[in-house]
Amino acid sequence: MTFSNKFIIAIAISFSIIITSCNSSEKQQKAPSAQKISVIPVIEFDVPVFTSYVGQIHGSKDIPIRARVEGFLESVDFKEGSNVKKGQLLYTIDPQSLAAATNAQKSEVNAAQTALKKAKADLDRIRPLAEANAISQSELDASQANYDDAKARVKTTKANLKASNIELSYTKVLSPINGLIGKTNAQVGEFVGKDPNPVILNTVSAIDTITVKFSLTEAQYIKMFKQYKERVNAGELDDGEHNRDVELQLADESIYGHLGIVDFVDRNVDENTGTLLAQASFPNPDKMLRPGMYSKVKIKTGILKSAIVIPQRCIMELQGSYSVFVLSDSNKIVKVPVTVGNKTGDLAAITEGLKKTDKIVIDGLQKVRSGVKIIPIDTVFHSAIYKRFTEAQRKKLQK
Repeated sequence: MTFSNKFIIAIAISFSIIITSCNSSEKQQKAPSAQKISVIPVIEFDVPVFTSYVGQIHGSKDIPIRARVEGFLESVDFKEGSNVKKGQLLYTIDPQSLAAATNAQKSEVNAAQTALKKAKADLDRIRPLAEANAISQSELDASQANYDDAKARVKTTKANLKASNIELSYTKVLSPINGLIGKTNAQVGEFVGKDPNPVILNTVSAIDTITVKFSLTEAQYIKMFKQYKERVNAGELDDGEHNRDVELQLADESIYGHLGIVDFVDRNVDENTGTLLAQASFPNPDKMLRPGMYSKVKIKTGILKSAIVIPQRCIMELQGSYSVFVLSDSNKIVKVPVTVGNKTGDLAAITEGLKKTDKIVIDGLQKVRSGVKIIPIDTVFHSAIYKRFTEAQRKKLQK
């Protein structure tokens, strides 16, 4: 081999080493570093199973305020949307015509009382004469009848005056209960108490306790009744005791912080709708719930034993199929199909697909995929229900 050939071979080897080194460097640069991803452990817990019904919220009392006499509205004597007390003045209706009628009735009473005094005086004068046979019995009878008529006349006029005073009192419209009053349906100067002007001036609602009215189909009622009897037979409830495991899901999907009771089921099925009216009551100490709001009444119908519970935000859905990202022993992500069961608040029970020792991805679902290795960051999911379940699980494990 000549010197020139050896030189060419040496150069070729050098270029090969350089290219190999560059390719290796590029591969090292392209190799992605493991991401930090938040994960949480699943919870194994006995999850209550609820059945939901759409209902509307009412006050424990919703009292319409009506004008009981006709007249022009003189004043509105409350602040709209405020709390009012029983007996508080709400509206004043012009009392002039009724006051005049009352004064006329007073005059009638005075006249009747004057006539009664005269009739009594006549009777007192005639009676001794009749006893002495100075006048005839018929004159005494006539005087007695005149007195009795005058006496009855006084009673009649007093009754008319009382009725007139009651009518006059209706010009002062008072609150019948303590409660929250709404927006007025009539303004000062309107003629009220007669259609087409507002007959119902306003509504006062007692909302310390609220009621939620909802409807059950016949099939739903029968199912709920059977489940209730099963709970009675299992010793969870006494026969005749109200179902006290009732939750309320609000419009923002949150669960209301107080449990309620089903305290009324109507006696019959509505022939027009084929449904049965039911009612649940809930305490409302903060006055957050208002009449007219829509919500879901969630009635406990059973318990899902040893269920795996995870936050709903961990679940991915695609064309009706559900899956979650599970952390493997080697810190790699595995996409696992799951079956979703009962949902409670922001949590969901998983009936198939997960084990009680699994950890799942809760944040950054869009950043990971199956097979990717991550750096797991143990995270706490902030949820009142999740916290309650985790604390109960911890106590259970300590026992």
